[in-house]
Amino acid sequence: MNVNDIDALTDIADEYDALSAVDNTFATPMLQRPLEHGADIVSHSLTKYLGGHSDVVGGALIVDDAELDERIGFYQNSVGATPSPFDCFLVLRGTKTLPVRMDRHCENANELAGWLQDHDAVDRVYYPGLESHPDHELASEQMDDFGGMLSFELDGTLEQAETVVSETDVFTLAESLGGVESLIEQPATMTHAAIPKEEREAAGLKDGLIRVSVGVEHVDDLKGDLEQAFEAALE
Repeated sequence: MNVNDIDALTDIADEYDALSAVDNTFATPMLQRPLEHGADIVSHSLTKYLGGHSDVVGGALIVDDAELDERIGFYQNSVGATPSPFDCFLVLRGTKTLPVRMDRHCENANELAGWLQDHDAVDRVYYPGLESHPDHELASEQMDDFGGMLSFELDGTLEQAETVVSETDVFTLAESLGGVESLIEQPATMTHAAIPKEEREAAGLKDGLIRVSVGVEHVDDLKGDLEQAFEAALE
């Protein structure tokens, strides 16, 4: 959950006459607009927040340079990377509710992060909206809000963290993100299970790390669900 300084990175790219690209999937254009910070290309997984309902597979590249747009369009046409009309409809439908959804994602994530930070079962919370986050000041300047993604380290073993993600009822155990429903996953046994433990931990992915995509449910239901999962894992 690090936040990168887009202005600084695009300045470095410009110095070496290189194109700069930013994956803005977590933030969406509602929270962060990399083109305004000098990026040449912005990418989005349309499957996530822009679609918003976990029912479409797609991606998008956004540029504000006509020549670059033509070059990308040529490659897209050459490899046949063209979405179906129905997939396009699903994404356009999702964008209509994007502002409302992102407001709720951010509101819920901010409150849930604060609650987790004060919880005895949790060692550390990673969320840029918390003042304790090392990139909080940068995120405050660069973003309009802090998004719906957070992670935390359980004060427990790998097995106990696995129990937490398995015992939730409101949270769905899944590796995706950005839909209206809240998702939970354990990187050590799911997204990063194939990486040797030494390499994984060197990258900061400890056994007790849990990632959450905070949805639009009532935040009290999310807190209550995690509370009962903590009790099941740590009793």
